[in-house]
Parts: sequence; C-alpha cells; structure tokens
Amino acid sequence: MQKSVGQDVHPGMTCAALGQAIVKATSGSVPGRHNETQAQAMKDVLFALGSGQPKRLDLDPALRVPIATALADYAPDVHELLAGLDSTYVTKAGRDTPPWEAGETHHLSVPADAFRKTLRAVAEDPQAYALLRMAETRIAAGQLAAVPVDATGSELSLPPTKNARALGILDGVADAATSQDADRARKWHAAVFDRLITEQADQADPAGRLTATWLQELKNTPAQQRAERLHAQGVDMARTWAQSRSVDEPTRQELLTEVESSARNAREEVKH
Repeated sequence: MQKSVGQDVHPGMTCAALGQAIVKATSGSVPGRHNETQAQAMKDVLFALGSGQPKRLDLDPALRVPIATALADYAPDVHELLAGLDSTYVTKAGRDTPPWEAGETHHLSVPADAFRKTLRAVAEDPQAYALLRMAETRIAAGQLAAVPVDATGSELSLPPTKNARALGILDGVADAATSQDADRARKWHAAVFDRLITEQADQADPAGRLTATWLQELKNTPAQQRAERLHAQGVDMARTWAQSRSVDEPTRQELLTEVESSARNAREEVKH
C-alpha cells in the first residue's frame, strides 16, 4: 500500500494523516474519474485491509470516513462489488490483475471477502456508512433511469433486483456494525439517518427525481421506523420507478416480489 499511496506515507504518521493520503492518492481531479495509478492505489488499499487472516478487521476510527470517502468516488465499482453479478469483476479481482479502462475511467475489483471485510470495518462509523449508502443510492437510481422504455423480461427486472441485492448487502453490513449493543445501534442508526435526510438530489433528470423521492420518503418516516424503511429501500425505489413507467399491475407485483427476495437474501448472506 505504501508504494501505491506514495511518498505521503511514512512510518510513524498518524492514522488521520494516512487517511488523507489515501483519499489524495485514489481520487482524480474530476469526481468519479480515475487513471490507472489512482485505481491501483484504491485496489491496493482494499487488499491491504481486507486480505488478512482474521475474519474481523479492526480499523482505526480515524481511517473509516477517509476510506469511505475514497470508496464513494468509485461508486460504480462499489455497486458491482456489492451485487457480485458482473463476471468481469470476478475475473479481474486478483491481486495481480491491474485496473481496466472503460467509460473514460479506470475500474478495479477485489475478492468479495476482502471487500466485505473492509466494508464492515468502515461501517462502524455511521458517517462513513451514510457516505457509502448515499453513493449506492445515486448509482441505483441511475441504473433504473437507464432502463430502456420498451424493456421487458430480464432487461426490465435485472436492474432493480441487482440494486436490491447491493442495498441488501449494505443492510447486512449495517446489521454487523450494530449487532453488539442495542443502545449503540440506536445511536448509530440515528446518526446515519441524520446524515441521509440532509442529502439533496438534482431533480432535473429521472435519476435525481428517483433519489429525491426516496430521500423524502425516508424523511417522512417516523424516526423509530426508519431502520426498517432503509431495509425496504430497494423495493421502495423499484416501486416508484415502476409507477413512473406505468408498468402494468401484474408485472409490477411480480417484479417487486423478486426485488424484495433479492434484498432479503443478500442481507442474510452477509451473516454467513
């Protein structure tokens, strides 16, 4: 990791300074756009953190938000790593496989266990989790908005079920972060929601409107019910999207059942 993050990393530096160095080394001048060196640095950080033997990673608190900040800038890759359905991200996950270029940026992948171990450690900080949850929300909305108007079959159903799987994995990560202490869990969730309900979305485009609608629904939900509402995010976003497309009722109900199952199974998967 020191080689990739660069000369800013040196023995004896504070974790806060290391976090700043990681963000600097992994981000580009344009948000969401990365060259190969930056993407390789992000990949090296994930391998350094997540590839050790212990099942649970104990991450210094000062590193959690910076790593979440760095990951949020790779939101399309995080989406694919959460969902785990794109074969490219499986075949290119090896330590020696370099980032690849597509869509005017470089992408990266790491093994699912290393990625999830890092996510669990980062999510101990509710601000870090909220950053990642919001990044995934925007990507999920974009995936739905990009579905062709005349889509049917799997072309219609895959984006919302894939979104639900990614969000379900994040639900499972949240469960792991809050499973030890009920009082701590309440405070953690409150901090996450305090962050999420202050987020804004540009409603000039369909993806922004989907995001804004979900944020408003979350804001309108009583505080004590927001944790359950978060677990229903994949279904809620798919329902809003299907209604906006005037999907017929039988197709919509079948789709929402599939989406709900995808989210539930993914959430359970994190526990094993």
